[in-house]
Amino acid sequence: MAEKPLLKRGLGRGLSALMADLGTDLAKEAEAPPVPRTPDRMMPVESLRPNPDQPRRTFDPAALDDLAASLKSKGVIQPLIVRPDPTAPGAWQIVAGERRWRAAQKAGLTEVPVIVRDYDDAELLEIAIIENVQRDDLNPIDEGAAYRSLIDRFGHSQEQVASALGKSRSHVANQMRLLSLPREVQQMVADRTISAGHARPLIGHPRAIDLARRIAERGLSARDAERIAKTPATEKAAPRARAEKDADTRAIEGELSAALKMAVRIDHGAAGEGGRLSITYKNLEQLDDLLSRLSGG
Repeated sequence: MAEKPLLKRGLGRGLSALMADLGTDLAKEAEAPPVPRTPDRMMPVESLRPNPDQPRRTFDPAALDDLAASLKSKGVIQPLIVRPDPTAPGAWQIVAGERRWRAAQKAGLTEVPVIVRDYDDAELLEIAIIENVQRDDLNPIDEGAAYRSLIDRFGHSQEQVASALGKSRSHVANQMRLLSLPREVQQMVADRTISAGHARPLIGHPRAIDLARRIAERGLSARDAERIAKTPATEKAAPRARAEKDADTRAIEGELSAALKMAVRIDHGAAGEGGRLSITYKNLEQLDDLLSRLSGG
């Protein structure tokens, strides 16, 4: 039987109420410690279970060790948020704070402070998405997908999402627009092969995949990406002309590229007597090295 879709909630708790419940749990750990919330009770660590739909599947061992050392000396300052585990009577499911729970076990703590809420499955998923957005290492594609879920699955507007999460409406809209890119280009953004700034000019472009590959191969800047996205499609013929170069020209390009450790391209002029030599550098260090070589340094 098909799974029932989650209902959009125009009434009920809503995004603002969930954010109020989460409160300082969404504060970034790199910032100043938030004001501790008052827990409902202390709970044995063995009675807690992680959320099976938790978006974060991996936890940095070194970071967990650092947090465990802090908890060992100071205890768990911010309570975890839990709900009754619907699959295990007497157990509790972690809604927010799984990382603290894991670190508490490493620190040898037997109890942790908790705030108890009676969330349904839809609210639990919504909170998991909200927490996912707060991750510092979240890539732009996953971030856009998280905003899309909050809007499409739960009926929130872009303004509500932006306000609740402390983002600008334009940021939310821009990250969501990345989802209209071809799958291959989205993957390049997710892998950080190219940046969101590189990819935005390619949205809706008929040659988005080819241009994304070109941007990555040549190490172009975001400004360069905007320029080539506006270049007429007639420039598509350039790769063919490059393939028709004679063997001697290709050999010279290869030798210069190997010597300089930079991409080198030779284009002969139409008259056959002159031409253009192009050298592509990836960063200022490479450019300085090239200038030093040319000046005999």
